[in-house]
Amino acid sequence: MTEPLGEDLTRLAALHGVAVSFRPSPDRTVTASAAAVTRALAALGVDAGTPEATRAALAERERELAGRLLPPTVVRWSDGDGHGPDALTDLPEGTRLLIETEQGETRASLGRLPPGVHTVTATAPDGRTARAHLVVAPPRLPTPAGHSYGLLVQLYSLLSGRSWGMGDLGDLAELAGWAGRALGAGFVQVNPLHAAVPGAPTDPSPYRPSSRRFPDPVHLRIEDVPEFAYVTDPERLRRLRERAARLRETVLGQGALIDRDAVWELKREALELIAAVPLGPGRRAAYCDFLAREGQSLEDHATWCALAEVHGSDWHRWPEGLRDPRSADTARARLELMDRVDLHSRLAWLTDTQLTAAQRTAREAGMPLGIVHDLAVGVHPGGADAWAQQDHFAAGMSVGAPPDAFNARGQDWGLPPWRPDRLAESGYAPYRRLLRALFRYAGALRIDHVMGLFRLWWVPQGEPPTEGTYVRYDAEAMLALLVLEASRAGAVVIGEDLGTVEPGVREALRERGVLGTSVLWFERDWDGDGRPLAPDAWRADCLATATTHDLPSTAARLTGEHVELRDRLDLLNRPVEEERAEAAADTGEWLDLLSRLDLLQGTGGGADTSSEEAEIQAVHRFLLRTPARMIGVWLPDTVGDRRPQNLPGTWDQYPNWRLPIADAEGRPVTLEELAASTRLHALMEVLREEE
Repeated sequence: MTEPLGEDLTRLAALHGVAVSFRPSPDRTVTASAAAVTRALAALGVDAGTPEATRAALAERERELAGRLLPPTVVRWSDGDGHGPDALTDLPEGTRLLIETEQGETRASLGRLPPGVHTVTATAPDGRTARAHLVVAPPRLPTPAGHSYGLLVQLYSLLSGRSWGMGDLGDLAELAGWAGRALGAGFVQVNPLHAAVPGAPTDPSPYRPSSRRFPDPVHLRIEDVPEFAYVTDPERLRRLRERAARLRETVLGQGALIDRDAVWELKREALELIAAVPLGPGRRAAYCDFLAREGQSLEDHATWCALAEVHGSDWHRWPEGLRDPRSADTARARLELMDRVDLHSRLAWLTDTQLTAAQRTAREAGMPLGIVHDLAVGVHPGGADAWAQQDHFAAGMSVGAPPDAFNARGQDWGLPPWRPDRLAESGYAPYRRLLRALFRYAGALRIDHVMGLFRLWWVPQGEPPTEGTYVRYDAEAMLALLVLEASRAGAVVIGEDLGTVEPGVREALRERGVLGTSVLWFERDWDGDGRPLAPDAWRADCLATATTHDLPSTAARLTGEHVELRDRLDLLNRPVEEERAEAAADTGEWLDLLSRLDLLQGTGGGADTSSEEAEIQAVHRFLLRTPARMIGVWLPDTVGDRRPQNLPGTWDQYPNWRLPIADAEGRPVTLEELAASTRLHALMEVLREEE
């Protein structure tokens, strides 16, 4: 039994946005433990370790809120449509306002403020004053024009004849240019391209990066760097390219796994040669502009990268004086390592320019959206962002998920959460900078676990995920800034809202123009008979797909191969016969619906390859019958790949994030072979005809 929380602790938690219970299902409420609530409060700088400390903290918080004129950040929607009165309309009568706009103007009233993040100063008749960040955002994002379909791909898995052992930004540009012109695709969605934490080996997951703000130079196409042509040791560069060709051949010709570390070893050596080439005046000016634009954030990131080369990739284990990015020791180390700091700054610039070029190529190919980038939910605790933004992260806490019907033990993702109070005090500065950086080269942005804009499950360090609790964020502010930055960039936003979602979240996202994510196999009438949802019953404001990187490929699901894989890895919780029967029944219900809708054209019955291919085509015909504004085609599905890119719940049992795209027999398929694939073109022709 969970110990009682007590009235004081319950009230104190509520005033700081810490939940004291959660609902794993609509008919069940679970009370959080007092220890979990106390640890979460401690991470917010609130002492609730004893009854006396709890009472004192409660009294202090109540006094603070009672005497406060304004919260640290205030939101105003430019059409005045909010959820009831806001902090500015609730001010005492006679309060004077002074607004300094982001654009440099000074205003004395709230009327017709331009979108932006402004500063407001309020002076009450009793002499009290308050200064706050004022976010003014458009009421909602524009709805994407018409309907479009596009490709979903994990970039590392897409190797071409020019790749250095894994897919790169040159491959991305080629894919986008071809898909836009030859296939009529409207977008290409990729995995997060955030900077990884270096290691031996490097964690291959793109969802646990060192930095979300800066991309990883491992994705660079070396030959596309202009200074490549002027390297003074071309023989050494030639040998590197020969080694890269052998590395590519081990993956494509010999079936080896993608070796990110080996790729980076080659590229790092090549990039150091390239960095020795002086920049021309125009390139130097562009680089200086980048340095000025990115400022302290880039200097911190590059400094972390340089220090990690010397002291290892977990800043918690560095000499004490270097654990603080603002210390005198860090400043001295930065000067001593200035050549490496400059190298890492230049690599960030080169990667930014190739990302921008890929988006430009996509738009020039006729794609209305172009590249859809992916924002991971958090960062590695030992990485660059966690080091540089220590004041904004909750010490001793990790993001995860509570126990539910699918995972009785809950989940711990090993990602430190942002502190909502520190975000508000800074006007959400790190969040704003992150969004602005990503939108520079994204036609759309997918936000992983978009529910994290509302609340996150905080797990105390050293405790199981069951001993966590939810902590709330100011969703109004998080959404306003998301809408503001996306609107400025003319970009679309897609929220990954799969799984358990608290009531009101999807509605709030839809109200602001954020699209959701719908995966065919999960779209059932859960409030009715539980059967597959008819296409006209699907929501319109979503990206609809047959699968994702965390799920079985469509071919695997149709053939039952996903059950056999989990059985081989000893991951099943029930007898394999039961799992097979349940999977077959689930798939059978969908195939029955596809048949009733006359979408199974050309299916010959049985389990042969031609039947499976026709069923995959039928699945995508079904998606096109829904009102979904975007239809995503998992690129491995176009050639019958059986393997998931990631198998949740595994670590070393399965090669997560290291598989090249392959055909139905498991043979790796290059970008050039994809472009010539009759199976791919047959599927894409279905999409073009149905559109």
